[in-house]
Amino acid sequence: MNTVTTSPRRPQATLAMEPHLVNRLFTPQALHHLKSLVSLQDTVVSDSGSTDAELGNTEILIGGWGCPVLDTDMLARMPLLRSVVYTAGTVKGFATDELFARGVDISSGADTNALPVAEYTLATILLAGKRVFELDAGYRATENYRPFVRTPRQWGNYGLTVGIVSASRIGRRVIELLSPFDVNVLVYDPIHTVDGVQNVELDYLLEHSDVVSLHAPELPETHHLMDARALSLMADGATLINTARGSLVDDAALLTELHSHRLRAVIDVTDPDVLPPGSPWFGAPNLTLTPHIAGSQGNEMFRLGDSAVREVERLVAGLPLKHLVHQAALHITA
Repeated sequence: MNTVTTSPRRPQATLAMEPHLVNRLFTPQALHHLKSLVSLQDTVVSDSGSTDAELGNTEILIGGWGCPVLDTDMLARMPLLRSVVYTAGTVKGFATDELFARGVDISSGADTNALPVAEYTLATILLAGKRVFELDAGYRATENYRPFVRTPRQWGNYGLTVGIVSASRIGRRVIELLSPFDVNVLVYDPIHTVDGVQNVELDYLLEHSDVVSLHAPELPETHHLMDARALSLMADGATLINTARGSLVDDAALLTELHSHRLRAVIDVTDPDVLPPGSPWFGAPNLTLTPHIAGSQGNEMFRLGDSAVREVERLVAGLPLKHLVHQAALHITA
């Protein structure tokens, strides 16, 4: 008697993101592997493109930037949806109460995207400690081999004090990356503490840090966390790094400090995020300004896609998602 074997049924999956992101997130090998795990619909659904795809059989939605809001209407079109695997960070842009109420599991790429942000932050901390940004600008402007008018009280990373504002996933990752270096770490977080480092109040951190790095979520409580009073507590010559959200910093107050040449700053995020022509940020002294590049860029995007494929592997194998998002934590996370 001949035995007929059948392949395991592959769940139906749909990509929900801006179409151009597919090849930026997934290498050909990753996309091939994904298609071996699921039956992937050809149409890519996005909030700015066609949403007339047939979604009735979709069980797994693989999202990215441009994922439509999963409200009652969209969910009615996906009665079999059981999981959303999101390649990017925060899910607040698409995840609704209705989505959670239906019991749909949501995975986020926030942990994966934390690494390049932490790497950027580590690099800027060490460069700021070495006074690289300051020396670069001074050397080119004066052509003096040592352009310091006076040697700074702190020049170099031995014994540098780094203040981490918020023990978020990125904040904790930065602390981890700093561990091999001869620096002192302070951390401020009103909710969490971090073992092995000194947990302090914000004022103490600002007063005693050579470099202050912001990693707090954008919440009503953190709006203009770094206002004129907070900035005034920072030591002369200290550096502020912001890779979190522009709204954490009072722009006018920081610009005043920069123009006084009392503080330096490395700013990757602004409010608004895309600065208008002629913004005062462009002409500010003592500032290193980057256009929101700390998170995954270029070939780093493939890490997000690879992580999403591994989450789909877990779903197909009947395992729980590794990067599960809990609704209760959304109000204190980015």
